[in-house]
Amino acid sequence: MSIHSPHGQSPLRTVQVLGGGNATSSAHVRSLAAGLVARGVRVTVCAPTEADHTYDFTGTGAEHVPVPRSSDPASVKVLRAACTDADLVHAHGLHASFRAVLALGGRRTPLVVTWHDRAYAEGARAHLLRLLERRVAKAASVVLGTTSGLVDRARRTGARDARLAPVALPGVRPAEEDPERPRAKVRAELGAIGRPLLMAVGSLERHRGYDVLLDASRAWRLLDPVPLVVVVGEGPLRADLQRRIEDEELPVRLIGLRDDVGELLAAADLAVLAGEEEARSVAAQEALHARVPLVAARTGGVRELVGDAAELVPPGDADALGDAVARLLDDPGRCERLRDLGTRQAAMWPTEDETVAQVLSVYDELTQPQPLI
Repeated sequence: MSIHSPHGQSPLRTVQVLGGGNATSSAHVRSLAAGLVARGVRVTVCAPTEADHTYDFTGTGAEHVPVPRSSDPASVKVLRAACTDADLVHAHGLHASFRAVLALGGRRTPLVVTWHDRAYAEGARAHLLRLLERRVAKAASVVLGTTSGLVDRARRTGARDARLAPVALPGVRPAEEDPERPRAKVRAELGAIGRPLLMAVGSLERHRGYDVLLDASRAWRLLDPVPLVVVVGEGPLRADLQRRIEDEELPVRLIGLRDDVGELLAAADLAVLAGEEEARSVAAQEALHARVPLVAARTGGVRELVGDAAELVPPGDADALGDAVARLLDDPGRCERLRDLGTRQAAMWPTEDETVAQVLSVYDELTQPQPLI
């Protein structure tokens, strides 16, 4: 029996809803499911089959219900059945949240929504996303935003109750060198022998600021030795970025998706984050955990996350980005100070247990009987 259920009643049953299996939200749901199950809560995770294969939701003790991706109309029907006896539904991300709203229909089941990041689109699709945001924000009992900016956005779009809820980055630990794959070997594999290694991590999409990164890399060709910029990630801009790299002979390598990002970052001299719309950046968190000095665009989400533990530059300013990187490469003392500041900053971020406790307090608030006055 759940310690969060009144005596004689069944344990609290929650349904966690994921959309396309975004890495950040999927890892959070896996961590959340494990923590909730350990506390006696029954958890059902509605997510694409491939997400369960990757994140093993059932391994936490949760039930997994395969749900087609958001583009499949059958997904709402499956969700509606899965949510039939739920005490509370918790959806992660805009598309998953919208499908949860449709699945619940007119039911009085409390709906909690977590916005991990903004959804991005251009043209007519951007207008559609704004409409979806408004519908979800108004329907949710509580909207949890991982940054203050996302909380403000939820309130502007009609949320009746929006709260700050920064989430832990599951599974990240301070970097430890693998004796079978030392730092020098990683750098050799990447082609960074005898030259600085800069690491950028993130999907190859427009809002990630890779055009600014490539612009800045032009100036780095004048440094001696010339730094190598390695970009970890995949996305729709790959062909365009590769074309620029080749045409302009830029010192940049695109290496696609990798499952050893922690090792790659630990081998780098600097991490670079050029996006103009970053929320609670996973790449920034991984860099600070790995004690790698970070140069990042000064966005609200990044500034809130890293404080003074990174070199921040104006968003979209390739010259400022280029200059900041060049200065740090020539200032080992400043780099060491950033490493120490980063370690202290990372220690202030919530743990997985603290994240679960905060979410569970919201669940209790929405599901426990209210005393009569």
